[in-house]
Amino acid sequence: MSEMNQKPARDTTQLSLLELFRAEVETQTSLLSTGLLEIERSTDPHTCLQNLMRAAHSLKGAARIVNLPGVVRVAHAMEDCLVAAQEGRIKLRQAGVDVLLRSTDLLAKLGRRNDQEISLWESEVGIDLQKCLDSLSNLVKDNLKATPFESTNPVTTETPAEARTEESRALPAPLLASHPEAPERVVRLTADSLNRLLGLAGESLVESRWLRPFADSLQGLKRRQTDLTQRLTQIRQDLDEQPVSEPLRNQFNRLAQELADSRQFLAERMQELEVFDQRSAQLSHRLYLEVLRTRMRPFGDGVRRFPRMVRDLARALGKQVRLEITGESTQVDRDILERLEMPLAHLFRNAVDHGCEPPGQRIMAGKPPECTIRLDAKHSAGMLVVTLSDDGNGVATDRVRNLVVDKGLARAGTVNRLTDSELLQFLFLPGFTLRDSVTEISGRGVGLDVVQNMVRSVRGAIRLHNQPGKGLRIQLQLPLTLSVVRALLVRVDEEPYAIPLSQIQRALRVHHTRIDWLEGRHHFRLDEQQIGLLPAHWVLGSDNRIPEGEDLAVVVLGNRNNSYGLVVDEFLGERELVVQPLDPRLGKVETVSAAALMEDGAPVLILDVEEIMHSVERLLRENTSPGISREALSQPVQRIKRILAVDDSLTVRELERKILTQQGYLADVAIDGVDAWNAVRTMQYDLLITDLDMPRMDGLQLVRLIKEDARLQKMPVLIVSYKESDLDRFGGLKLGADGYLTKGSFDDISFIQAVANLIGEPVAS
Repeated sequence: MSEMNQKPARDTTQLSLLELFRAEVETQTSLLSTGLLEIERSTDPHTCLQNLMRAAHSLKGAARIVNLPGVVRVAHAMEDCLVAAQEGRIKLRQAGVDVLLRSTDLLAKLGRRNDQEISLWESEVGIDLQKCLDSLSNLVKDNLKATPFESTNPVTTETPAEARTEESRALPAPLLASHPEAPERVVRLTADSLNRLLGLAGESLVESRWLRPFADSLQGLKRRQTDLTQRLTQIRQDLDEQPVSEPLRNQFNRLAQELADSRQFLAERMQELEVFDQRSAQLSHRLYLEVLRTRMRPFGDGVRRFPRMVRDLARALGKQVRLEITGESTQVDRDILERLEMPLAHLFRNAVDHGCEPPGQRIMAGKPPECTIRLDAKHSAGMLVVTLSDDGNGVATDRVRNLVVDKGLARAGTVNRLTDSELLQFLFLPGFTLRDSVTEISGRGVGLDVVQNMVRSVRGAIRLHNQPGKGLRIQLQLPLTLSVVRALLVRVDEEPYAIPLSQIQRALRVHHTRIDWLEGRHHFRLDEQQIGLLPAHWVLGSDNRIPEGEDLAVVVLGNRNNSYGLVVDEFLGERELVVQPLDPRLGKVETVSAAALMEDGAPVLILDVEEIMHSVERLLRENTSPGISREALSQPVQRIKRILAVDDSLTVRELERKILTQQGYLADVAIDGVDAWNAVRTMQYDLLITDLDMPRMDGLQLVRLIKEDARLQKMPVLIVSYKESDLDRFGGLKLGADGYLTKGSFDDISFIQAVANLIGEPVAS
C-alpha cells in the first residue's frame, strides 16, 4: 500500500523536473548561440568564453539531475573546448564556432520535446550525438583539422516561427534581462492567464468610475438641503415677527440645528467619498498598467535567433554579412513580438540574398567586403518603429518598371509617371519577385506579401526608402500593444464609434464652399489631392439622415493613392481604449473589428478601417452611394455649443459639467492642463472653463498656450478658482482670460450667467 501511495508523488516530481529542464535548455542554448556569435566579432573573447563556460556547465548540471548522460557528455565536451580556448591552446575560428553551434543545435532540440519524448532523445539522435562528440574532440586536439559535423536533421534553415512547436508556445521561454549580468526573477504564466488578468483589471478600472455618478447624486442632495435651510431661515424670520409659544420655538430651533448637523455630516462624507474615489481610480489605473506591463517583453526576446540565421545564410551564399541589432530593451506586446518573427525572417532573407553583394563585387564598388544589416526598434509617437536597413545594392527601379509592364500590371506610360515610392509598392504584390529563378532562400515573391499582411492585420504601416547602389531601408510602424488602441471617437446616428489613429490620415472640418461635384461624386481638395466624400451613415448601414451643415466633420481614411473622406456627425475626441474581442458566437460583424468600454462603462465599437475601405470601393463600383445635398450644405443649421471644464477636483468638474448639461450645453471635462491642452487641439470648443492650481500644467500656463495659438486664441476662457485676491484675478485676466469667478462665492445662477455673457445661449444658429 505504501509503494502505491508513493509512486504518483514520484512521477509528479519527475514531470516537474523535466519541465524545468526544458526551460533550462531553451535558456542556456540561447545564451550559447548568442555568445558564440559574439566570439566571431569580438577582439577580446575572454568575457564571452566565461559566459559560455557558465552556460555549458549549468546545462551539464541540469542534465545530470534528470539523468540524461548524452547531454552531460556533449556539455562536458563543449566545456573542454571552451577551457582550451581560455587557456590559449586553441583559437576558436569560424570552423570551430561552427562545431560548437552545431552542438548547441543538437541540444536545442530537447527544448522542443515534450516530457515523454525527452527520454527517447538519445536513442533517436545516437548517430548525430557521436558525430558531435567526435567533432568536439577533434577541435580540442587540432583546431585546424576540425570540421563541423552534418546533422541528419539540421535546424539552421528553420525560421524562428517554424522552429517553434505548439508545445513551446504553450510554455514560453523565460524572459531574459537586457544584460545577462543582472537577470530578473521570472514566473511562468500562460497567455490566456495574462489575458484574463488584463480583462479583470480593465473591468476594475471601469467599475472604479461608478462612484462619479453617485457623487453627483449626493451633490444634488446637498443642494436640496441648502434650499431647505434657506426656507427654514425664512420661516424663522417670519416667526420672530409673530407671537409663538416657547416650546414651539425650541422645537423649531432643534429642527434647524439637526438640519445643520445633517448638512455638516453630508459635507464630511462627500469629502471622504471624493478622496476614496480618487484613490480607487488611481489604484485601479495602476493595477491595469501593471498587468499591461506583464504582457510586454523586450524586443531582444523575439530576435535572438536572427543573428544565427543571418550568419548561416551568408555562409551558404558565400557572402560576408554583419548583423547589428539596437533597441533590444524596447518593450513590445508579446502578441506583436510573436507576429513579427515570420515577417522579419523574410526581410532578413531578402536582405542577405537580394541586397548584400558578394565580397568581390562590394570591393569593386568601393565598399568594405562585409555587408552590414541593421535592425533597430524604438518607440516613437506612441508607436513601435522597427527599421531594417542594409548597405547593399538597393532595388533597381528600372528593373521594377520593366517587370510591372511585362506582367501586365500597368501600362508603360503610367509606370513611367510613377515616383520611386509608388513604384516600390509593386514589390508587395503576391508573386512579384525580381529573381529570375526560384531558390531555397527566395524567388517566389511571397516574402514582402507576408510582411504587408502582418502589418495590416495589426493596424500598422510599412514604408520603403531605396537608394540604388547604396541600400534599402524598410520601416514598420506598429502599435505598442494589441490590448490598447489609441482612437478617435466619432458620433454617427447618436452612437459613438472608435477609429484607430494609426489608420487615419487626417481629421478635419471642411466648409461647404470647399466641396465640389466631380464625376458624379462630392470631393474636396486636400494637399493637392482630390478626396471623395461619403456619409458615415451610409457606410455603417444607418437609415439616419445624411450629415448637414456649413462645416462637415471628416475623417480621411486610406493612403495617398486611395483615400476617402468619411463624413461623421461629430468628433468626440481621442481616447485610449482597452480592446475587447467580440464574442465568437456573433461571427464577423460587418465593419467592426472589436469593442471597448468607456470610463463610464458605456460600450463603443472599434471600426475595421480596411473592411470599410473595401466596402466603399465595392459600392462605388456599383454606383449605389448617396450624394451630399449641396442645398443642405449651404443652409445654416443649429449647433449646440460645446464647453470644456478643467479642474483636478472630481467634485468641481463634475458639478460644472452637470450644470452646463442641464442648461443645454455640450460639456466635456479634463483633469488638468495637459489633458485640456490635448483636448482643445483635437476638438472645437466654444468656451474653456479652467481652475488655476492643477498638477502637470496649471491654469495660467494653459491660458498662455491658448492665447499664443493662432487657431485657439479667439476661444473665450473663464477662470474658476479658490484664489480670491485681486493679484490672482489680475494675473489671469492679464494673460487673456475673459472672465474670473471664485469658488467661494460659486453658485449656479452666477456661473451660468458668466457662461452666457461669454458665448450666449446653448444653441447657435
